Amino acid sequence: FSAHQSRVMMILFVLEMEWVLSTGQDKNFTWHCSESGQRLGGYRTSAGACGLQFDVETRHVFVGDHSGQVTILKLEQESCSLVTTFKGHTGGVTALCWDPIQRVLFSGSSDHSIIMWDIGGRKGTAIELQGHNDKVQSLSYAHHTRQLISCGADGGIVVWNMDVERQETPEWLDSDSCQKCDQPFFWNFKQMWDSKKIGLRQHHCRKCGKAVCGKCSSKRSSIPLMGFEFEVRVCDSCHESITDEERAPTATFHDSKHNIVHVHFDATRGWLLTSGTDKVIKLWDMTPVVS
Repeated sequence: FSAHQSRVMMILFVLEMEWVLSTGQDKNFTWHCSESGQRLGGYRTSAGACGLQFDVETRHVFVGDHSGQVTILKLEQESCSLVTTFKGHTGGVTALCWDPIQRVLFSGSSDHSIIMWDIGGRKGTAIELQGHNDKVQSLSYAHHTRQLISCGADGGIVVWNMDVERQETPEWLDSDSCQKCDQPFFWNFKQMWDSKKIGLRQHHCRKCGKAVCGKCSSKRSSIPLMGFEFEVRVCDSCHESITDEERAPTATFHDSKHNIVHVHFDATRGWLLTSGTDKVIKLWDMTPVVS
C-alpha cells in the first residue's frame, strides 16, 4: 500500500470491513481495501498522528495527533466526514484506547496525563487521570474487570480501577486577586497601589479550581476520585473537607524498570507484553492485579 509520504505511525486492520487504516507523520489518515489495495479515502489531520482506534459498529475512527487533539471521523465505503474534535491535552496524544462496550475513549499524552472521554453517554464528560511522571506510551483496557492499564516512559505500569464514580476536574478560574483572602496578584497594579501591598503569585486549587495565593494553598493532598493519585495543590478549606476515604487510592503502581515504548495486553490470559528503549521485551503476569 502506497499510503503515506513519510513515516507510518499507526496501522489497524479491520477484518469485518476488510479495511487497512493508517496514520503517518505526513499528517494524513488513510484507509485502503485490504483485498485490492485500492485507496478508499483519506483525511488531513492538524498534525502528525500516532493514535488510532476504530469502532466497527458505528464506523467511527478516532485519530490522536501531536497537537493534543483527538479527531472523530465517520467512515463510509469511499468517503469520510468530520464528526467532532476533542481538545484537552497540553501535549501531543501518544496513545488511544477504545472501549466499545461502555463507549468510552481513553487518550494518553506527552503531558503525562490520561483523559477518559464519555462518548456513548453523550454528556461531554472528560475525566482526567494523573499517575505518570513522564509521557504515557500505551493504554490497554480489561473489559471484564473495568480496569485501565497505562504504561509510560517513566517505566511505570499503572492499573486504574474504572469501576468507581469519578469526578471531573474543575476549570481553573481567572481572578486579579486571591479568591480566599483578596490579596492582589502581581499583575494587579491598581489594587497593589491602593492597598500598598506587594502582589502575590497566582496558584489554583485542583479541587475547586479557584485562583488562590500560596499562603491560602499551603497544603497538598491526593484526590484519587478526581484522578490525582499524587499529592497536588489544594486550598486550605478544600484540604479540610477531603476525608481519608476520599484519599483512598484507585490505582496500583508497578515499576517495569525500563522505558516502555510498546505494549500488548492479552485479556484472556491476563498477560502484558512490554518492549522498551533498552531493547528488552518483558512478559508480565497481570492476573494478581487485573482481576
